[in-house]
Amino acid sequence: MLILGITGGSGSGKTTVVRKIMKVLPKDKISILSQDAYYKDNGELSQEEKEKINFDHPDSIEFSLLNHHIRQLTHHQPVEMPTYSYTTCRRGTETIPVFPTEILIVEGILILTHEELRSLLDLKVYVDSDADDRLIRIIQRDVHERGRGLDKSIQHYESYVKPMHNIFIEPTKRYADIIIPIGGHNDKGIDILTSKILQTIS
Repeated sequence: MLILGITGGSGSGKTTVVRKIMKVLPKDKISILSQDAYYKDNGELSQEEKEKINFDHPDSIEFSLLNHHIRQLTHHQPVEMPTYSYTTCRRGTETIPVFPTEILIVEGILILTHEELRSLLDLKVYVDSDADDRLIRIIQRDVHERGRGLDKSIQHYESYVKPMHNIFIEPTKRYADIIIPIGGHNDKGIDILTSKILQTIS
């Protein structure tokens, strides 16, 4: 099994990169674990407390469970990936079955901040993008998918996303084997990455 880690700042285009990779590679050879599914359950908090959750800090992720699931898949055992709601800050009762395949993609903004997780990755990719472009995507996502108003989205970016990116995420570039500039719009970079994956599994 080839374990591919794809990271980058919030709104950098990671999901687009994953989507384009999956268009080229055989569907039955790829499985995906999303870091976002492993946020800690905070459903018991008040609404005011939920609005202060720092989703961009490594402590918000249950890395022990994520790492355990990666190891299970490498031992040819299926796992039940959690589901998570940003609006309720609670894990769902339902899970998503993930089965062992030739390629496992682990995707998320914080995956290279965790030493144990880094050691499990065979190929580490950092998707880079300008801060202005990321900010626009973050605001659009917050408003349309996470129920935040424009003012709250900007405030959240200034209070959490930007400083956490500078402290935790941007420095993980040094761990990357491949850096893809211009995010999901870099078709040449994605083609090179896809070719590398195909060479590895062929």
